[in-house]
Amino acid sequence: MELVTLKDVLGPAEAGGYAVGAFNANNMEIVQAILEAAAEERSPVILQASQGAIAYAGLDYIVALVRTAARQARVPVVLHLDHGTDFAQVMRCIRSGFSSVMFDGSSLSLEENIRLTRQVVEIGRAVGVSVEGELGKIGGTEEHISVSEKEALFTDPQEARHFVRETGVDALAVAIGTAHGPYKGRPELDFARLKQIRELTAAPLVMHGASGVPDEDVRRGIELGIRKINIDTELRQAFVAALQGYVAANPENIDPRKILAPAKAAMKEVVRGKMRLFGSAGKA
Repeated sequence: MELVTLKDVLGPAEAGGYAVGAFNANNMEIVQAILEAAAEERSPVILQASQGAIAYAGLDYIVALVRTAARQARVPVVLHLDHGTDFAQVMRCIRSGFSSVMFDGSSLSLEENIRLTRQVVEIGRAVGVSVEGELGKIGGTEEHISVSEKEALFTDPQEARHFVRETGVDALAVAIGTAHGPYKGRPELDFARLKQIRELTAAPLVMHGASGVPDEDVRRGIELGIRKINIDTELRQAFVAALQGYVAANPENIDPRKILAPAKAAMKEVVRGKMRLFGSAGKA
């Protein structure tokens, strides 16, 4: 299949009351693991590239890898820019073939965030690209973005309503207590806030920093309107653990393919489990 937009997969998710997983990809093995899992689970899927992934692999490589895998997978696949904080880079991703982008203006004033997000939405709609916006500041560290606990700012429901009305975003990332990176303890999510945001905006909502969030909290979030769920840290943990285990057990091996195969298999199982948890398995 050719790439589809975020709106294409979140519309059915909204109607069916489930969420679609958005998994960060940095290289061929990660892309293959995610798409093979999606094909086996018959699930729509979102592959995300962060600014760090683009710097590492190259924009053209990322697009080519995902397009190639998507054509073979035969399930709906979105290629999405994760946390695009630079307007010019968002435009480069749109021109290069991304079917969806996130403009992250959460570090800006509300007015400036609305102004720039609206511009991205207008351009995206003209060329058939979906747009995710963000309101509030999600704590933790992800690649180049670092937000301390003091700087973290929960999404204000009234501001969320104004933001969605003024920008027309296809999805809204909200800050309700999740964080990027590994958790030190159980995250305390503000479900009352999430419920109010959903009631005021009626928009498909996005949970960032979902790696390590307990399954029951994920299910509760989906019940309250979460339709896109970002997973990165758990993929990295599975990759590294499997790779280290293989190298420790096979110190004489010098074949990168044999080293990477168990890492790919471990990531694939994480993705399959998330698709079942999110309710997207069997929906493609």
